[in-house]
Amino acid sequence: MADSRTASIKILSEIQRVVDIQSKIIYFLLSIIAAGTLTYFLYEPSLNEAQLFVLFILFLAVGLWVTEAIPPFAVGLLVFGGLIYGMANYYGKVDPENVQGHMIQYVNSWSSSVIWLMLGGFFIAEAMSKTKLDREVFRISVSRFGTSPKYILLGLMLTTALFSMIMSNTATTAMMIASVLPFINTLDKDSPFAKAILIGISGAASIGGMGTLIGSPPNAIAVEALNNHGIPVGFLEWMIVGFPIAIILTFMFWFALTKKYIPKQQKMHIDIKKETLDPNDPKYRFEKIKKKVVLSVLGLTLLLWLTEKVHGIPAAMVSFVPIILLTMTGIISGEDVRKLPWDTLMLVAGGLTLGLAIQDTGLASYYIEQLDQTNLNFYMIVISFAFLTVILSNIMSNTATATILIPISLILTFENPAILPFVIGLSASAALYLPISTPPNAIAYSTGKLEQKDFRYGGTIFGLLGPIIITTCVFAIAALYQMIM
Repeated sequence: MADSRTASIKILSEIQRVVDIQSKIIYFLLSIIAAGTLTYFLYEPSLNEAQLFVLFILFLAVGLWVTEAIPPFAVGLLVFGGLIYGMANYYGKVDPENVQGHMIQYVNSWSSSVIWLMLGGFFIAEAMSKTKLDREVFRISVSRFGTSPKYILLGLMLTTALFSMIMSNTATTAMMIASVLPFINTLDKDSPFAKAILIGISGAASIGGMGTLIGSPPNAIAVEALNNHGIPVGFLEWMIVGFPIAIILTFMFWFALTKKYIPKQQKMHIDIKKETLDPNDPKYRFEKIKKKVVLSVLGLTLLLWLTEKVHGIPAAMVSFVPIILLTMTGIISGEDVRKLPWDTLMLVAGGLTLGLAIQDTGLASYYIEQLDQTNLNFYMIVISFAFLTVILSNIMSNTATATILIPISLILTFENPAILPFVIGLSASAALYLPISTPPNAIAYSTGKLEQKDFRYGGTIFGLLGPIIITTCVFAIAALYQMIM
């Protein structure tokens, strides 16, 4: 009987696998058909072959990102490869003497300043995780917020948000939840406070990523688009906008969670395990030295990033400081490098290539000329894109959402292009409605202590108020910056 049951499970698993593969193939084909159809209906005699091809690739990427027919990073590779192949053919016809020159700019997206900036952040995050420095800082910070449930929650959320500014929000969520799970297991199965902690940590991880340029891939995509558009934005400039917004939204999310899940004041204590080693053990001394090295590298890197205007070293070049020092000291090994989230870089590189193609082929200029005769309200465009970004980021990768919308935003707001990429980049991290909306949400959901409906309360509030607050803050900071300058 047991053998029959096991055999049946294996057969059903194989059938499900075949069905999943067939579904992905169908979605892939439908995406191609939809892209071709949309390109056909948008055809104008004044559009050339290259512009139509870029439109097709854009629509195809959107379809594949929405349906997840192939992994998001694979879409980035498809975009990159498709543009290289298709544009090489085009330039081979119209400018055969300089095909290589045209192609170099697409290939260079893989060595973009944004790619190196993110890679530096990945090395720092991996070093903090490997030396367990992240857990130690977490333990020290949380222990200072008292015994009241709402302040414990605030401590957890602020710590998560700050870590997410220099680490992957996925890694931060995994670390934080692993640290508090022993405490959560002592609470009742349906404890409101347990739900508040898990939802608060996952939400704060996404929100905290708004704070710095390396905190979330959409931030980097927005900055690269602005830099390519002749608007210089560095680490400090993004932080001036993103950091206060991240802190404001973290407090807002915390307040909403306390109102729903922590109606009464009571005393609690979260016991965070501290790993102890014998001070006389050589391993203890070695671990202590490694932690000091990581802290020194982190401090030096952040200082150089924040003072770029003083010393003139580009932020991308500063990223070589952690990459070189952490590998040279042996803290990051070759095996650690192989575990870095290279798929994220692939997705970002594909998105940068797509944005470059839209600009280089004159597609952006074409639609600017078309829109020049219309009277679009700038403020309505910005707030509409903020809400659209949140909606799309709830059902697809926020990196993919930013990749699609930011090039379009530069076309629509050609008279004042600096505002909208900031709004889209920040709003892409405000999607918290579903367990699949963000990796942090998925990690919190995987604990088995949350249901899908538990995300709706915070996701709805944040989905409605987040875009409004982000838009208002961006406009206010931009106005203040112009007054100072």
